[in-house]
Amino acid sequence: MALLALTFSLKAQQYVSTVPSNRNVILEEFTGRGCGYCTDGHRIANQIMANNPGRVWAINIHAGGYAQTSYPNMITPDGNTIHGGFSISGYPTGVVNRATAAGQDRGQWTNAANNQMNQLSECNIGGVAVVNPATRTATITVEVYYTGNSSVDENYLTVAMLQDSILGSQADYGNYNPTQWLNGQYVHMHILRDVITESAWGEAISPTTQGTLITKTYEYQIPEVIGSPNGVDVNLEHIFFLAWVSERFQGTPTRPILTGCELEKFIGTGEPIYPYFKNMVQNGFSCTHTQNLAVGVQNGGTETLTSLTIEAQVEGETFSVDWEGSLEPYALTTIDVPVEVPFGTYPVQLQIVSANNQPYEMSGSCSVTCTEWVDVEVEGAEEELTIHIMQDKFGNQTTWDVVDGNNNVLATGGPYSQLLGGSQPTQLNVEHVVVPANECIKFTIYDAIGNGINSGYGEGYYKIFDSHNNVLVDGDGAFGAQASHILSVFNPVTTQVATSDVRVMGYHEAMFVGNLSGEADEVGFVYRKVTSSEQTTVSAELDGDQFTATVNDLEVSSIYVVRAYAVTHGVTVYGEELTFNTWTEGVNDMAETLMIYPNPTSSMLNVEAKDLKNVAVYSSLGQLMLSKEVQGNSIQISTSGMENGIYFLRLTSQCGEVLNRTFSVAR
Repeated sequence: MALLALTFSLKAQQYVSTVPSNRNVILEEFTGRGCGYCTDGHRIANQIMANNPGRVWAINIHAGGYAQTSYPNMITPDGNTIHGGFSISGYPTGVVNRATAAGQDRGQWTNAANNQMNQLSECNIGGVAVVNPATRTATITVEVYYTGNSSVDENYLTVAMLQDSILGSQADYGNYNPTQWLNGQYVHMHILRDVITESAWGEAISPTTQGTLITKTYEYQIPEVIGSPNGVDVNLEHIFFLAWVSERFQGTPTRPILTGCELEKFIGTGEPIYPYFKNMVQNGFSCTHTQNLAVGVQNGGTETLTSLTIEAQVEGETFSVDWEGSLEPYALTTIDVPVEVPFGTYPVQLQIVSANNQPYEMSGSCSVTCTEWVDVEVEGAEEELTIHIMQDKFGNQTTWDVVDGNNNVLATGGPYSQLLGGSQPTQLNVEHVVVPANECIKFTIYDAIGNGINSGYGEGYYKIFDSHNNVLVDGDGAFGAQASHILSVFNPVTTQVATSDVRVMGYHEAMFVGNLSGEADEVGFVYRKVTSSEQTTVSAELDGDQFTATVNDLEVSSIYVVRAYAVTHGVTVYGEELTFNTWTEGVNDMAETLMIYPNPTSSMLNVEAKDLKNVAVYSSLGQLMLSKEVQGNSIQISTSGMENGIYFLRLTSQCGEVLNRTFSVAR
């Protein structure tokens, strides 16, 4: 089943902590698709895990009289072995860290789990699983470090593969677990698929004394299908691995689990360059059509990643982001990808098109939503909103909050009282919330049961008013579990700013010039290299309606963009971006005599410079458009076949030095 190597005590740990800690919990739930009460067990196990993230893991073991061999058959030999090791009198039944020889009723699991988590563990466990999707091989490394002494000389290490999101039938007498139903099928979660170690009960490890480090490595061939008959495909995206240490082996009265963990899972192919999308989620909300995707990228290759280019396509538009940094093998980073989205929800196609400056292909998809917001024009630095909550009879189920664009909570309310008398009573609750101007905020109202505040127990509603008693939000209360509304609270500002000039004064130095129209509390510039999203901000002092700033930390022979900014009453406005180049060593004569005009151009570009030998034009994506040798010190370039946009000039002198400049085509 697996190849393994064992070392102990001679090597420092990589994954496991050496700090004493309490037990983690492995909850083995014996279940079956024919068991109508088992969905309640699933719900309870899910809740215990949700209440204790990173401390509790449930394993659903399909075994016993209610487990079915029709599709999807999730019965396994290892599951039958584990089931047979305990006294099981009904279903669902569970054992919590195998602390009892008999299965426990689902009503006992929470207390049993809490009891285990309050006990100090004799050891810690950690590790990783690297999955190669091409070969379906998992390389698994597990480390056990003893922070104390086990009560026996020999313990047992178990590594198991589980799988989520298996669709199939399920008896459900009371709709106990509605969140796991999808289009009439039950979504089976954390299902035991295989035990990787040599026995379902684990394999022996020793010594078990304080200070011992045990490391095991497994090469596991992941099957295509598990189960016979009517087996289930093993989807590599939905599998994960658990590991735990127990004290006793099969045939003894008890076999308690000391602690367990989920192994961190990576994709790895052995290729030098292999970045892939780990996750993609929409980050927060916005009162603009620009929505931000937080894209998780993992390095599955053997080389450190230093640059990536990601493209996102939404409704025919392509948005590109360049990332620079240092991402070690198997490390994960999150890259912000802003996209422009109309109102509504749209699919997004993502592509990694370049990695370490080499062409690359990796795709992914997600969705993005732009929710229509309500504009609230205010005077001054803040606004008081009035919220009316007309509760139904069960006000104790109703809560609400107001958060800003960074999910900072500005205000909360509820729960309210449960009303007595009659089946449809209502009561008005009036709340006042002060919010800052020039902020995007979200109001959300919640119902704990999921039927809103207008579903037969009183005609509830909610409204939001501004300080002039204008109705901003009018909700009828029939919203199910929750309803949200976005408001843009803004103070109109007439300030305008322009980025008027850049004067390059050396290899590392440039002076920025900006102009202001209106009032400003602060002015300055932000600049960055065109190959980086990391910006540097430099403040400036106003001199009439003009302001300047000098920077001296620029890189030689590099292309930069800069734009001026002004802040008024907390609102920041920006000027247009200007592109400029720093000097290149050895081409000062050419740089000082260089003239490029007209820029922007509509049809013809003139280039003049001393000692000019060659001129090449590149698109903004780096594609070579043309290359011409220069006869004399000037040349004309036709731009009639070029689309509107920014282009790069690469100028070569007679002595072979290179100078980079930009120009734009506009018609």
